[in-house]
Amino acid sequence: MTMAILRRLARRDLPEIPFRLNGVACTGRSGDTVLTAILTQTDRLRLSDFSQTPRAGFCQMGACQDCWVLAADGRRLRACSTPLEPGMDLFTAMEPTS
Repeated sequence: MTMAILRRLARRDLPEIPFRLNGVACTGRSGDTVLTAILTQTDRLRLSDFSQTPRAGFCQMGACQDCWVLAADGRRLRACSTPLEPGMDLFTAMEPTS
């Protein structure tokens, strides 16, 4: 993983939620969205489909289509509006690599 784009300043005492990101074990916190959990682990959500530049979400309210991630079961999720759940297996590329 690369350096996180977000640093948790509050809610550090909430229960941890384990999840996997691109095959790596990670933890978020209770109440996190998938977007928050991912960006506290790495420096981007995904690469742009058009320019391959880093993206980290845009509108933060589920309207712009910029924060799609893939669950291991094939579901596409909007990271900004999907609550993190224990055991999620997520991929930032639209095709799993494992």
